[in-house]
Amino acid sequence: MAAGTQPPPSHRTATGVRSPGRAAIAARHLRTDRWWLSPAATAAGLLAFVAYSTWRAFANADYYAAPYVSPFYSPCLAENCVPMRGGPNADLFGSWWGLSPALLILVFPLGFRLTCYYYRKAYYRGFWASPPACAVAEPHRAYTGETRFPLILQNVHRYFFYAAVPVAGILTYDTVLTFRDASYAWGHAGLGTLVFLVNIALIWAYTISCHSCRHIVGGRLRHFSKHPVRYRLWTGVGRLNRHHMLLAWASLISVALCDLYVYLLATGAFDDPRFF
Repeated sequence: MAAGTQPPPSHRTATGVRSPGRAAIAARHLRTDRWWLSPAATAAGLLAFVAYSTWRAFANADYYAAPYVSPFYSPCLAENCVPMRGGPNADLFGSWWGLSPALLILVFPLGFRLTCYYYRKAYYRGFWASPPACAVAEPHRAYTGETRFPLILQNVHRYFFYAAVPVAGILTYDTVLTFRDASYAWGHAGLGTLVFLVNIALIWAYTISCHSCRHIVGGRLRHFSKHPVRYRLWTGVGRLNRHHMLLAWASLISVALCDLYVYLLATGAFDDPRFF
């Protein structure tokens, strides 16, 4: 028997780091830092967003305060949408849809984030402990990665990227509409305009920095020299991709704050401060 290894008590109980051939280390890990803070903070942040977005998605109220529309409800595709003059209204679903119209559109940005490479790491560590941190053994009996159902469905990330791009385009249109006042006259801007501008900038930065976007613009090329435009796009996306984790969190917070701002205006908590 090799030095530093030990036979398992039985083949039925020998799993994971206790399986045959693995180093016989009695401690669960040898880390002395507070390694659990990162997955705990990740779980807390994601749970907070899930709780808030679930409440707002099912509220079906207070999502429009002219000229601002909540990003959770845009585009509004049901007949029961609040009328928005010049806004993202499209009655594609008739009166039979009685639930919140947010449920018709949130599935696309939610699917895009849920299958995102960074978010996979975040919730795998924060919720599934797979693994909870570097050099910390996961508690599961076996590991199959993303080769089986349902995790194999993570491969649809690229298709959710295709859906996320037009959604970001519509949110850009909504941002342009914020240069109107409450009477829909153009040439005005308020604090909400600034909130929407910051949000859409972060949304686009997060979307473009996606790994799938990087592969789409520069993947499957044998010679970059023959495709200078795609090479420049690839390198540009690569620079953004380095900050994908930061952009993921920043855009998640900004979209929630954007919705909260519209909610506060719609409920009359305060009036939108005007710059001009």
